[in-house]
Amino acid sequence: MKKDKKHFKYFIPSKRTQLPKVEKITNSIARRMKLNEEQIDNLSIAVTEAVGNAIVHGNKENPRKKIILEFHLRKNKINISVKDEGEGFEPKKLTNPLDPENIMKESGRGIYILKSLMDEVHFTEGGTKINFAMKLSH
Repeated sequence: MKKDKKHFKYFIPSKRTQLPKVEKITNSIARRMKLNEEQIDNLSIAVTEAVGNAIVHGNKENPRKKIILEFHLRKNKINISVKDEGEGFEPKKLTNPLDPENIMKESGRGIYILKSLMDEVHFTEGGTKINFAMKLSH
């Protein structure tokens, strides 16, 4: 883990059992930024969803592969990035989970949830990295 006052970087093993640790890290950073309860919940859901997707879909739960989770703290914004060691994907090919043919599927809602909770969501590095941000208003 690399850490300074404005930048936190974590290397997470590709195991679902790491998700409670990710949630704890996220909540700690959210409290440091003095977020309200709704903001804390939204940030926690977004980060654990992104890391969970990276573990399951990106790294295929291969424990030898890592997830890199970074937080960049700004006065009015938190920037988060989650990078996996998978083969990537084409974000434009994601299906809409609200379409009737997808409504009963057990997966496929993670990115939709992320986009609904965060102010910015971008994919880079061939779909192996997601960057998202929460704007802050105290």
